Amino acid sequence: MRECSRLSRRAVLGLTAAALPLSTATGAAASTATAIGGERLARPGVQVRGASAPPRKLTARAWLVADCASGEVLASFDAHRRLAPASTLKMLFADTVLRKFDRARRYKVTDADLADVPAGSSLVGIKPGITYTVEQLWQGVFLRSGNDAVHVLSHMNGGLARTVAEMQARADDLQALDTHVVSPDGFDHKGQLSSAYDLTLFARHGLKDADFRGYCGTRTADFPAGGKKTFQIQNTDRLLTGAWGLKTYDGLIGVKNGYTSHAGNTFTGAATRGGRTLLVTVMHPEAGGNAVYEETAALLDWGFGHGRSARPVGTLVTPLSEGGSSADPASGRKAVRAAAGAPGTMTAGGGSAGPAVAAGAGALALLGAGAWALRRRRTRTVAAEGGEGPETGRERRN
Repeated sequence: MRECSRLSRRAVLGLTAAALPLSTATGAAASTATAIGGERLARPGVQVRGASAPPRKLTARAWLVADCASGEVLASFDAHRRLAPASTLKMLFADTVLRKFDRARRYKVTDADLADVPAGSSLVGIKPGITYTVEQLWQGVFLRSGNDAVHVLSHMNGGLARTVAEMQARADDLQALDTHVVSPDGFDHKGQLSSAYDLTLFARHGLKDADFRGYCGTRTADFPAGGKKTFQIQNTDRLLTGAWGLKTYDGLIGVKNGYTSHAGNTFTGAATRGGRTLLVTVMHPEAGGNAVYEETAALLDWGFGHGRSARPVGTLVTPLSEGGSSADPASGRKAVRAAAGAPGTMTAGGGSAGPAVAAGAGALALLGAGAWALRRRRTRTVAAEGGEGPETGRERRN
């Protein structure tokens, strides 16, 4: 695996975009400071070797196909592009918190546990005063993408700020350098970013845990409604359940979908055929509805077919805690962190606080008028793509 030991001109420009206000940075491709996983993954456009090109009708702003066992990236498109992750960020939440509580533990929910759930969130239907098992709370997270379940588990974990900090630490250990965590549920907040590469890292590491794998592959479950009553919840992963006119995908084992009005649709899926498991992440296809699932299925088909002859264009790196080699120059990491602000730092209106703006101003002073011109061009590009609409921050169930 080839790693970049110094910043290229393209990477410097990427840092410039990352240091600018985040409405600009979120539209930039390959804005990480290093080519984590291999130099080709930082290049724009489709990356594939030794195999026919992936399907041409893909509209996603970023995608990636990888072998789960070896970690080889078989093909990608703007793998390190930093975009809003929506509820796919819950994979990182689960990978961080899942092992902390026994699944049989019982917990009585209070009003305070739900007081900070963002308005417009996807919910599983947790009610104060009802006692739930940890297993039921995780079913709420994975099946219904319930932000109420995420917040209850976060309060059990010591609060939102602590959980966000632990998630960021986990992302750093996984070498998911495109990811900046602001909230544990993936809800839209200014500065909350990830990439197709990072989301695939989260899925691969999470699937090593039997509980994670079991929850993300569960189709239906009975959920407490108070007293002895229950109601059935169904997984919102349409490739798993066949909902909304889609066929189930043969061999699918999970993992997580997401939608917000700002992020659009995101999805990371894993499937096994012939003893081989592939991971596919698709972010922000142009069309809504089923497009994210259809494009995921098309990439899985390609991977199980033409992808057999593909030579890797990169690799999913090993976590530092498991012996992985660091691929993060300190200066690059500091620049990306400064652009996004401190993890979990939010204004009263729900956005990231001032450090992002201050970092942008500092970068402009150093890089001069040329960088300012780049900012103006990229700002116009984001505006043309729609920017943040009036419904930004509202989430619906998938």
